[in-house]
Amino acid sequence: MRREQGFTLVEMVITLVVAAILIAVAVPSFSNMINTNRLTTATNAMVGALNTARMEAIKRNGSVQFCSNTATTNTSGTGDTLGTACSTSTGAVVALTGATTATVLAPPAELSIPSVKVRNTVAAIRFNGSGLGYAPGAAAPFGTGATGSVVVELCSTALKTANDIQVNMITGSIITSSTPSNATSCP
Repeated sequence: MRREQGFTLVEMVITLVVAAILIAVAVPSFSNMINTNRLTTATNAMVGALNTARMEAIKRNGSVQFCSNTATTNTSGTGDTLGTACSTSTGAVVALTGATTATVLAPPAELSIPSVKVRNTVAAIRFNGSGLGYAPGAAAPFGTGATGSVVVELCSTALKTANDIQVNMITGSIITSSTPSNATSCP
């Protein structure tokens, strides 16, 4: 007598049930991980844009601006060509060469992720040739307090906890990001 090799129907059903349970447990965790990484990626893009603005200012020995999301925050008054060039290009980096402006870095593409939102107003930071950052028209470096000041705050609508990260600047040159915290609302 010859015995057939293969799976029985009972073995196949048990395998499928175990696989379905594993998928049901893994998918929500994987989705949470993806959304956490999206928020972190957008935060890193903003830190990178700030560092690019600072390095370009040092390299050019001139004014370079990290742009805000509001036009009024970007300018220090009428005739401010650098601030006017920013318009509302959140996170863009604009340089002033002579009397003309040039976009050094476009707004980060990571800000177009639907679940990642900018909370509040992004600070416009204008770096000088020595690499110090100031708010447009300000005399003191940005973030002169002990913990600095918030440049940008990002949150994720897809996360229930650990859904908010702040990018801070201390004494016009030190850029840090906070650990994710819980925001009660995300726009």
